[in-house]
Amino acid sequence: MESLLIVGTLVKLLLIPAYRSTDFEVHRNWLAITHSLPISQWYTEHTSEWTLDYPPLFAWFEKLLSMFAILADPAMLVVENLNYASPQTIFFQRATVIVSELILYWALKRYVKYFGSKYVHWILAGALFLHPGILIVDHMHFQYNGFLYGILVLSIVEAKRNNLLESGILFAILLNFKHIYLYMAPAYFVYLLQAYCFVPVESNREGPNGQRKFSVGRLITLGSAVVGVFTISMGPFIYMGQLPNLVGRLFPFTRGLCHAYWAPNFWALYAALDRILIFAAKALGWPLNEAALGSMTRGYVGDTQFAVLPPVQAIHTMLITVIVQLIVLQVLWRKPTFDNFLSSLTLCTFASYLFGWHVHEKAIMLVLVPLGLMAANSKTHLRIFIILSSTGIFSLFPLLFEPTETPIKVSVTLLWLITVVPGLARCLARPLKSILTYAEMYYIIGIIGVQIYTDIGHNLIFGSKTLQFLPLMLTSVYCAVGIIYGWGLFMREFLAGRM
Repeated sequence: MESLLIVGTLVKLLLIPAYRSTDFEVHRNWLAITHSLPISQWYTEHTSEWTLDYPPLFAWFEKLLSMFAILADPAMLVVENLNYASPQTIFFQRATVIVSELILYWALKRYVKYFGSKYVHWILAGALFLHPGILIVDHMHFQYNGFLYGILVLSIVEAKRNNLLESGILFAILLNFKHIYLYMAPAYFVYLLQAYCFVPVESNREGPNGQRKFSVGRLITLGSAVVGVFTISMGPFIYMGQLPNLVGRLFPFTRGLCHAYWAPNFWALYAALDRILIFAAKALGWPLNEAALGSMTRGYVGDTQFAVLPPVQAIHTMLITVIVQLIVLQVLWRKPTFDNFLSSLTLCTFASYLFGWHVHEKAIMLVLVPLGLMAANSKTHLRIFIILSSTGIFSLFPLLFEPTETPIKVSVTLLWLITVVPGLARCLARPLKSILTYAEMYYIIGIIGVQIYTDIGHNLIFGSKTLQFLPLMLTSVYCAVGIIYGWGLFMREFLAGRM
């Protein structure tokens, strides 16, 4: 594992000069806010448009980093220094992402130890630590996700060890770092309730299928632990009357259904169908929503509007998501095993990604991380992992839109795929060609064609000023087809009891 850490760190150091998005300025601003202002102003300060909108533990994490940032360049901690990016600032912020990922490294070491120190688990640990999605999102685009994945893996490892209280506490901590992990909360709730709060009767200790009784004491213990984490995190803000501001920052429902680049989910296909129907409607004289015709981003700000198809509200997405999650959770409730928990956790996250409101493309990593821990369980797991990894990583490519970054993202992805996938196939003692169907292989190969079109072909055919939305729409729709297909496979196998 030490060689993995060395190689990973060297690769990430080489990416320090790479492209960085506005998220770099977001986190610089959060460093400045948490360093310069009292905590009563953390969730009200708005000098920059990039206001603090993560839960309190992440704010305290930024506060901790700011104590070291002042040694690198004090100017980065001035709230009014908008878009400040000195060489020292760039190096410091990049380095903190790398250092914080030591938590992921430690978590993966525990994963290898407790899941069995077999060659296959070493491959999976390496696959996650050097995952192209993490390299693209954290070390180029710029975010702090790696250490959060580490906390998630630690929680999963504790669940595997049957330390369910510790697993629940770690997940509560994770929620107070980044609230997007609410996607996983239903699976945690059902599993901890069934596997921890229900205990076998003394005469029958056959496990989850045996006779069990509800333990009020365990429920109180678990509830107290979770409430304790939230109290430590949010208590000071509640005391100062900042809870409304905090909630308003964490859940800005004024945003639209889709982001500027449609996350490749169900709503991407819905939005694409609406665009196609616009042409048919004009030809056939159907009524159109004129306000929607001028919307090119469809959800960058405000409400997403559709010209032909019925409008979609936040409540609609919530209902669909909950229904799909309930289908999964009823299996976990009836059979609360660890394998069902990990599958349910992945599928609940998947449901939120596919049907949720204002989903970002980066959220696919929340599916790929727990799925990656299961990739070598069976041929079916590996099949789904290959399809979703290939498609999910490619769906992140638009985050790096500068031509100079194309060789990096393509080469990193190809190197990862040709190293990890054949290695896992060998561990399962199966030839790689037996894992996927021909249609699935052709679909994955088709990603190359889409990439060539978006990088070169579109401008050659239409020029840079015509149909500007088409390359992103094509990427989103193509990836949505593969991701929804992979989800369908996963759901079918899970509900049939084969996962």
